Amino acid sequence: MLGSSRDDGVVKGDVEEGSTTSSLLLYPGIGNGENELRWGFIRKVYYILAAQILLTTVVSAVTVLYTPINHLLRGNTILLILLIFLPLILLWPLYIYQQKHPLNFVFLGLFTISLSICVGVGCANTEGRIVLEALILTSALVLALTGYTFWASRRGQDLSFLGPILFASLSVIVLTGFMQLFFPFGSTTTAIYCAISAIVFCAYIVYDTYNLIKRFTYDEYIWASVNLYLDILNLFLDILRILRPRN
Repeated sequence: MLGSSRDDGVVKGDVEEGSTTSSLLLYPGIGNGENELRWGFIRKVYYILAAQILLTTVVSAVTVLYTPINHLLRGNTILLILLIFLPLILLWPLYIYQQKHPLNFVFLGLFTISLSICVGVGCANTEGRIVLEALILTSALVLALTGYTFWASRRGQDLSFLGPILFASLSVIVLTGFMQLFFPFGSTTTAIYCAISAIVFCAYIVYDTYNLIKRFTYDEYIWASVNLYLDILNLFLDILRILRPRN
């Protein structure tokens, strides 16, 4: 009787453990071992992403609130242009050394700080209420889109078709942005441009989250976090520019 009771307990425990594991499967057909490894990778990426967002918040706040830095950036056009192009320059070594510790985190920190200063300059020229609204909207969209992607992945939906569409859309947005530097748009055209850009980066959040779940290798945690960080940051800046004309 004791042996039977012990066996029943083991079987029951195994069944319950199996049902718990299967309920957390990322997508149909993934093995339990692979599923656990994948969840560990996803948690690692989101830890890095959270650190980037926290660093961006701190650096942006210092840029906005510390008067000497604020005045320096406002009064030095060459320095501001350099800060705008610096993240693009840092992307190259960041991609090359993304799997070489600790250089990957060094370049990631420099990349995040340079972008954070640009975000701080944008926030410094905007009313605090507008910045808060943009932050709340961005947070709500990111949570909703991330939740949808995990739900769609568990149902077996293939979202890889978004890749070519988003690449073409991003190319148009970037070229249009460069044109705007030399031929400024009106307020209405700028609002439409920012709205389209925001939609594209919402789709990019879905696409890059899907890649995080199924396509990124375990060594690409730095590049995965950079992709999501850029998606969120660009979405925030687009929403900020959409709301700003209402001020």
